[in-house]
Amino acid sequence: MPAPKSLSADSLPPHSLRIGLIREGKVPADQRVALTPKKSVEAQTTYPGLRVIVQGSLVRAYADQEYRDLGLSVQDEVADCDVLLGVKEVPVALLVPDKTYFFFSHTIKKQPANRELLRAVLARNITLIDYELLTDAAGQRVVAFGRYAGIVGAYNALLTYGRKHGLFELKPAHQCVDLDDMQEEYFKVKSLPPLKIAVTGSGRVAGGALEVLDKMGIRQVTVHQYLHQDFAEPVYAQLRSGDYHRHRDGRPWDTADFHQHPASYESTFAPYLPLTDLLIACAYWHPAAPRLLSEADTQRPDFRINTIADVTCDVNGSIPVTRRAATITAPAYDYVPATGELAPAYSAPENITVMAVDNLPCELPRNASRDFGRQLLDHVFPHLLAGDPDGVLARATIAKGGQLCPRYAYLADYVG
Repeated sequence: MPAPKSLSADSLPPHSLRIGLIREGKVPADQRVALTPKKSVEAQTTYPGLRVIVQGSLVRAYADQEYRDLGLSVQDEVADCDVLLGVKEVPVALLVPDKTYFFFSHTIKKQPANRELLRAVLARNITLIDYELLTDAAGQRVVAFGRYAGIVGAYNALLTYGRKHGLFELKPAHQCVDLDDMQEEYFKVKSLPPLKIAVTGSGRVAGGALEVLDKMGIRQVTVHQYLHQDFAEPVYAQLRSGDYHRHRDGRPWDTADFHQHPASYESTFAPYLPLTDLLIACAYWHPAAPRLLSEADTQRPDFRINTIADVTCDVNGSIPVTRRAATITAPAYDYVPATGELAPAYSAPENITVMAVDNLPCELPRNASRDFGRQLLDHVFPHLLAGDPDGVLARATIAKGGQLCPRYAYLADYVG
C-alpha cells in the first residue's frame, strides 16, 4: 500500500492536495454542503497548496453554477481527489476505496442502520474522520450544525403551537429562502397567550433556540421566577442539567460527574410539569441518563404540557412520547395520553402534539452550510493542512488502514 500523501501545505506545490465536495447520496437527499462557493474560494486562497473540486449535484442548496461563477471546477466524479468532504452518511455503493472521508457516520453508538457502512469503510481501506468527533483540547466539538437545529426547532415549536391553538400560521422553514426570510415570519407571532416555555440544554442547539425566542420578543425569566411566579405575557426559562436532575444519593450537583456518570442521577423535572405549556427539548441525552418525564406523567391531572418540540429527536429517549421521527414536510404528530397511541397532528385538543424532526438544519440549508464551512475553515483546515500536530483529526478518526483506531476499538463487535 503506498504511503499516504502528506497534508502539509507548506511543503506542497500548488494543487497537490485536492479536496472533493461530494454529491450527497443518502435518500432523502440532503441539500447541505461542507463548503459553500465562497468558503471554497477562501480555502484555496488561504492554502495555495489546496484545490477544491465540486461534484455536480441537482439537489444541493448551492447550484453548480454558483461554484463555476467563482472559478471552481465542477465535474461528475471526484474520485481522483485526496480528501472527500460530505455531510450525511455515504451510501456503501458510493464509497471510493483508499480515500480519506469526512462525514457524519452515525456509527459511534453502534447504530444498526450504519453497521454495513462501517464494515465497508474497513474493507475498502478508507480513512474515516467523523465531524461529530472533532474536538479541541478541552473536548469541545469544533464543528456542528447544532445552532441551526435549535433555530429551526424553536421556530417549528412556535409554528406547531400556533397551529394547534389556531393562533397563527407560519410559513414552514423549508419553504423560506433563508434565515432572513424566515425571520420575517416572526412578526406573525403576536397573539400568544401568557404561556410558559421550558427550553432544556445549554449547548449550541439551545443557543439557537434562544436566539429565535428572543427575536420573537418572548421574555426570558429565571428558573426561580418560572417556578414561583405567574406572568401576564409569554415567557421562557432555560433549564440546564442541574435544574432538573439530582444525584441519587443527595450529593451536591456536579456537572462533570453528571456527564461522566449519568446513571447516578435522577430526573427532578416533575415541578415543571404543571407549569409548562410548551417544551422545547434541546439537551443532549445519554441512554444511561434518566428520562425527562414518563408516559405515566402525561396522565397526571395537573400535567399541562400540550406541545413538545423534541429538537434532539431521540426516539424513545429522554421524552418517551417521541415514538418516531417526523419529516420536514409533516413535522408533527399527536400522542394520546389516555391510550399511549399516536394520532395525526392536531387531531384533538387533549392530545400532546409532538414536533420531532431529526434533520432540522436541512430546512435552512444555505445558512447552515455557511456556518458549517466557517467552522471547518477556522477549526479543521489548519490541522488538515499542517499535519495535525494537536491530534484534532486523529481523535476523530474512526478507521484507518483497514482497522478501527484504538479509541474506537469498542466497535469491533459492532462490525464483527
